[in-house]
Formats: sequence, structure tokens, C-alpha cells
Amino acid sequence: MLYVAVGCRVLLVTVFAVALASKVSGREAWRRFATSATDMTTWRSPAVPFAVAAGEAAVIVLTAMPLGWAGAVGFTLAAVLLGGFTVATLLVMRRGAAVPCRCFGASETPLGVPHVVRNLVLVSLAVLGLVATAGSGAADVGIAVLAGLLGAALGVLFTRWDDLVSLV
Repeated sequence: MLYVAVGCRVLLVTVFAVALASKVSGREAWRRFATSATDMTTWRSPAVPFAVAAGEAAVIVLTAMPLGWAGAVGFTLAAVLLGGFTVATLLVMRRGAAVPCRCFGASETPLGVPHVVRNLVLVSLAVLGLVATAGSGAADVGIAVLAGLLGAALGVLFTRWDDLVSLV
């Protein structure tokens, strides 16, 4: 289970790092993300984009720390954030609004079922990582590196989810 935790940590760090970097990479990127984030809610709070960015940064820091408690908190926070994103996406879909997904940059793809599926899979992986952190024992460094590389590769695929869905 230790290797599952390592793979899930690296996967979530990759996903959240790409997401955060795409939002804070410049004024225009931030403006587009902030507009999209506030359009997702009915109460249009300007605090939403800042809360999302802070939450994503916290997931990155906590999940990347090699401490069991930090990983557990990071996995929990990731699951909560992703669950919130899922609910917000469902509410946008229910309203029939065409809010673009700015999860990983300048995509114009409106939020929809593929985003709900992606988020639910990521929630599942966060929960799996949380459960896997309960395991302990000595790790083989080579296998841990392979688990991390697999996590990074899967993380990159998740960041390109819209592109992958459009291929199918």
C-alpha cells in the first residue's frame, strides 16, 4: 500500500500543480479563471477564486511532504476540494449555464459530464491515497520511484482530460 500512496501523492501533486500554475501564470489567466469560478456560483463571491487557489496550493504542499499526517491531510483536502468542484459542476449543468472549464488553463470547453467523471475519479484516488497512508513499512526506493513516475504520468493525462475526451 505504500507504493499506492506514493503514486497517488505524485498524481495529485501533478494535477494540482498544473491547475494552480495555469491559474496564476499571468493577469489574463487569473482573470479568465476568476470569471469562470465566480460564474459557477450563484452568489458571485470574489473570494471564490482566491479560496480555490489557496486550497490547491495547500494540497500541493501537504501532499508533497513526506510525513504521514501531512499526506493524510493533503489527501483529505484534495477529496474535499474535488468534491466541491464536482458539486459546483453539477449545479452549473443543472442551471444550463455554459461556463468554460478553466481547471487547467484557457480551455473553452463548457463544464459537463466529462468533468464530473474526471473529478469523481480524482476523488476516488485521493481516498485511495488516504487509505494507503495507513500502511507502513520499509520501501524499496526503485519501486517507489516507479510508483511516482506512474503517478506523474497519470497526473499529466488527467490534466489533458478534455483533449482525451474529444478524441473518444
